[in-house]
Amino acid sequence: MSDLLDDPIPGQNTPEYTVSDISGEVKRTLEGAFGRIRVRGEVGRVFKARSGHLYYDIKDDRNVLACTTWKGQVSGLSVVPEEGLEVVVTGRLTAFGAQSKYNLNVDEVAVAGQGALMALLEKRKKQLEAEGLFAPERKKPLPYLPQIVGVVTSPSGAVIRDILHRLRDRFPRKVLIWPVAVQGSNCAPEVANAIEGFNQLSPSGALPRPDLIIVARGGGSIEDLWGFNEEIVARAAAASDIPLISAVGHETDTTLIDFVSDRRAPTPTAAAELAVPVRMELLAWTGEQGARLSRAATDAVKRRSQRLRDLSRALPRPDSLLNTPRQRLDLIADRLSPALERGVQNRHLQVVKLSAHLRPSTLRNLVTSRQEAVRNLSSRLSLRPIQREIEVQRQTLSRLSERMDTAQTIRLDRMRQQLDATDRLRETLSYKATLQRGYAVVRADDQVLTTKEQAAKHSSLQIEFADGILNTGQSSAPRPTAKKAPKKDAPDQGSLF
Repeated sequence: MSDLLDDPIPGQNTPEYTVSDISGEVKRTLEGAFGRIRVRGEVGRVFKARSGHLYYDIKDDRNVLACTTWKGQVSGLSVVPEEGLEVVVTGRLTAFGAQSKYNLNVDEVAVAGQGALMALLEKRKKQLEAEGLFAPERKKPLPYLPQIVGVVTSPSGAVIRDILHRLRDRFPRKVLIWPVAVQGSNCAPEVANAIEGFNQLSPSGALPRPDLIIVARGGGSIEDLWGFNEEIVARAAAASDIPLISAVGHETDTTLIDFVSDRRAPTPTAAAELAVPVRMELLAWTGEQGARLSRAATDAVKRRSQRLRDLSRALPRPDSLLNTPRQRLDLIADRLSPALERGVQNRHLQVVKLSAHLRPSTLRNLVTSRQEAVRNLSSRLSLRPIQREIEVQRQTLSRLSERMDTAQTIRLDRMRQQLDATDRLRETLSYKATLQRGYAVVRADDQVLTTKEQAAKHSSLQIEFADGILNTGQSSAPRPTAKKAPKKDAPDQGSLF
């Protein structure tokens, strides 16, 4: 009985729970007590598993809260957590019984204030700059006149209308528009995909590849422009093979894409101005260059014409080219007859001198002695060798005579050809040939007139054409042109050859 009246052992009546029961109760208690909450803190350790889930910590100066974002929730985050970034996370508090831990399932992350955004922007900027993505030498030159311009922007709004209007005013070009979200969580991936998509187009495909890309957006706060500060957008712009102009925000707004792009425009309208030149200015410049080219060609022709005229003045007159050969021929012709006469006289004197020493008796004695010598020699020699020798000498003489005749004929032909060539040159340089090309010679009172002022002083003019002379004004009957009679003493030139 005493046992029934004794008090039980303290705590012996407490109900028993399994480990899973306790874990489930704790989880239900946490989720029921807190529900959906917002927590502010600094991002600590960040780990992305192979499965795609994202694990990270949110901490303050005393405690740490473990956070989890599942794979399907990551794409919906407007800001991806980075270590050291101060953020405000939103989600549901739950417990993980396998490790006796509680954590926050986060489905939304926002940066806590502009100061944190600027710190994150500066961190990304330093990282990309260290990789060389901002280097000037890697920036590509813009095409002077692109055939196709690709525009990455929102299809609605004033930005695309401003760009199209400015392109139409300056130089109409074909425009390909890739519509994207320009703010929010979808902005960064859509802009990056648009840049990569333009680069993957084929130049000869059904949808041609643009020669220039413009990434444009109107002004806004740093939160509105944050999609263009994402690393994925900056790397896509840096990897673009097509030259890229960034025109995000107003002139005072700066985003990461501005540093990696090939050219930054302060506004979307300014980007259109950078993309194409002014058509009317280009036409005016082309016309000016064409006029300069025409003037340069005309001046060059004038200078060469003047140079040709200056050189032609240094050439001798056509008649003067034949003066010296004609005088030489006349001198030789004049000296030929006296030379022949003197030669005959000299030969005659020699004959007279030789005949003075001859006597008939002397000749008879000489002939007799020579005949006797011949009879003596003929008695000892046969005449056949002498005849053969005479025949050989006769043939040699005949060959030499033929060679002499041939040489003389060749020499005369050569001299005739030289004379003909000189005469043709005279005809070519004669002003008669110039008349054949449509020129004329103006004379008055047997003087050649070369200026209009000289011609105005005379009432009658004689104009010589290739086929005759025309008298103008108060003129009398045309004077017959006299032909030069050949010199009587001068031999016929054709007969010399």
